[in-house]
Amino acid sequence: MKQPIPKNEDERVWALTEFDIDYSDSAVLLKDLVELAAKIAGTKISLINLIDTYTQWTVADFGLPIEQMGREESVCQYTILNNEGFEVKSLSSDERFKDKFYVVDNPNLEYYFGIPLTTNDGFNLGALCVLDTTAKEISPEKVELLKIVAKEVVNRLATIKYIQGLKSKVNQVHENNKKMAHDIRGPLSGIIGLAQMVTDQGQSQKLDDILEIMKLIHRAGKSLLDLATEILNAEDQHARGVIQTSDFTLINFKDKLEKLYTPQAASKHINFLLDIKVGQELKPIPKNKLLQIAGNLITNAIKFTPQNGTIKVDLSIRTDSNAKHFLEIIVSDSGVGLTTQEIDEILKGTKASSNGTTGEQGYGFGLSLVKRLVDELKGNMSIFSEKGNGAQFKITLPQ
Repeated sequence: MKQPIPKNEDERVWALTEFDIDYSDSAVLLKDLVELAAKIAGTKISLINLIDTYTQWTVADFGLPIEQMGREESVCQYTILNNEGFEVKSLSSDERFKDKFYVVDNPNLEYYFGIPLTTNDGFNLGALCVLDTTAKEISPEKVELLKIVAKEVVNRLATIKYIQGLKSKVNQVHENNKKMAHDIRGPLSGIIGLAQMVTDQGQSQKLDDILEIMKLIHRAGKSLLDLATEILNAEDQHARGVIQTSDFTLINFKDKLEKLYTPQAASKHINFLLDIKVGQELKPIPKNKLLQIAGNLITNAIKFTPQNGTIKVDLSIRTDSNAKHFLEIIVSDSGVGLTTQEIDEILKGTKASSNGTTGEQGYGFGLSLVKRLVDELKGNMSIFSEKGNGAQFKITLPQ
């Protein structure tokens, strides 16, 4: 059965990515709303689901502890097709859902009603849905209340995005201050050196007037140099404080990827390995869009790796000859591999979607999304593969 795809799918997924949501760490901010939705509808279960290219992520739940499922398995994929509510009065009688695991097995769901989570720009990020094991009737008044709750969910996500933006701007100001201090240090060091040279020459030639002026220049320049050093030290102390409070390191990154994607790999009996370069576990890194980049690569690898295959993720920080630091993410798989033409299409953002090794449906935006995100962060994406011999995706991001 062909999977439903919104007409604005590429823009919709990009809008979701711009929110930069940590799917494993949002429940506390939305827990009251998902519980309120269930109480309004009078249902046993309520979920807040966000839908990316491959996966439906449950970021808050009431009555059914679930974290994710393949997008092609979900009911909410139909809810995001338009801006109206979507209702299924009998999941067990509907050809689209009667064989799904949540209908034929525990919790044996029967009723579904979903409201799309629509941004001000008209993009449906996912759905607020209420579910039950028996038939239900939801009055028009309750539907309107559920729409209000759905709108508040989007408002909270937008607020989180805004706060993250403010933090980024604050960090940028600190970086600009550091750059300014460095820029000051260079010419000041030159002035001081010149002044010292003229002072030395003046002493040998007994040019008292020049000597006195140069002493003043030397003293003033050194004072400014000390000030610039003080600014740098203050910024470094602040940076250390930010690291302690945000505390996002390579090991945190690894742990989140394990939590989010181990279930997907396990469901296909794929050996999923993650590794950090020895000694770099506590290296601090900016969290910006990392989960979206690595997540899409991992899910894509799962899609195109056969059962009992292997996927390995390597994380490291490397330093180039100019002492610049780069985060390196390498995702390798033992899957079906890529031709040279397919690699070229991915890097150009023109690669069309295709089905996975066990018939997983493609939605067409995963790898082009990664390429777009990497470009936005001024990074680099390389692909090494041969048809039939697996693939390796290497992402390099300046830090």
